[in-house]
Amino acid sequence: MSRPLEGLVVLEFCQYLAGPWAGLRLADMGARVIKIERPGTGEACRGLATKNMTVDGDSLVFHTINRCKQSFTANLKNPSDLVAVKELVKRADVMTHNFRPGIMERLGMNYDVVRQLNPRLVYGEVSGYGKAGPWRNKPGQDLLAQSMTGLMFLTGRRDSPPVPIGVAAADAICGIHFAQGLLAALVRRGKTNQGALVEVSLVESTVDLQFEALTTYLNDGNRMPNRSRGFAAHPYQGAPYGVYPTADGHLALAMGSLTKLGELLGIENLDQFTDVKAKFQHSDDIRDLIAAKLACHPTVHWLERLEAADVWCAEVLSYEELRKRDGYRVLEMEQEVRRFDSSVRTLRSPVRIDGERLFCHDAAPRVGNDTEEILKELQRPTT
Repeated sequence: MSRPLEGLVVLEFCQYLAGPWAGLRLADMGARVIKIERPGTGEACRGLATKNMTVDGDSLVFHTINRCKQSFTANLKNPSDLVAVKELVKRADVMTHNFRPGIMERLGMNYDVVRQLNPRLVYGEVSGYGKAGPWRNKPGQDLLAQSMTGLMFLTGRRDSPPVPIGVAAADAICGIHFAQGLLAALVRRGKTNQGALVEVSLVESTVDLQFEALTTYLNDGNRMPNRSRGFAAHPYQGAPYGVYPTADGHLALAMGSLTKLGELLGIENLDQFTDVKAKFQHSDDIRDLIAAKLACHPTVHWLERLEAADVWCAEVLSYEELRKRDGYRVLEMEQEVRRFDSSVRTLRSPVRIDGERLFCHDAAPRVGNDTEEILKELQRPTT
């Protein structure tokens, strides 16, 4: 299968997650992504081990976010290395970095300089908090971005402290936005033959992730979200929306008719909450009634009854339970990537093109693995 970005060259000066996340998506779509790394140690994420797990000398998280890429080592403070990198820039379609404000200017690799070398280049920058304002020099890190954007007051119970999301949500959404911006700029370049500057930041992406909640806040007298006393999954959704314990697990209930739910669960008291406003005004009381009933039987009992009546519900699965389900297996989300004698079990791109899943079995490269090959290419005349 021909992938839509085949033939495009991406130079990735990014480290850690948000920028490389976008590069991973471009690589999945067929782009040739070349990581520009410091000699010897390479990108800092190589040493960022989650759960202290490493494979072939690099952290597992580095393998996760950098599969299907190449590695070219260069000391950007070395004039001869910088010459080689600028030759790569002349031949590239996209260049990305997430250095702190001012660093690329000092290296002579900022957009105003680089676009003189390659006017068709799409140049992308990831920052923590943008390039202006009092936060500009703060470290751009996922937990810090979550903490500074109100996100931690949407999850948990009413008496909970601020609760962070347990995945790198700020990095992920920023990487997705970054890929969107780069692809949009490439589409425009196809029409105008001109490059572009694409900028994203962790804080802007994390704020945007909350567009539903923040829009509610801005139009609700600037009142903070009121988290549920016990079972809610969303502070701005009324009952029954939430996650409830059953006799042997948990069940998630989305929005729906309380009258219908009361009949199916055998809760007569739900009849008193037929008014739409009651779902919100008495949400804690309603959820308590539902929770008491659901705890009486196993999850499968309730699924059989509720799904047959087209009530929006789902069992709450652990990773182990998820991987046993046929509904997950048929998606073929997992793949194995290999580097010499080492392998990593990871996930494929979630996108399909023309019905085809986008698998790539090449693991993240070793530091400088492709430097010599790329230097030889630079000696060849361009066509």
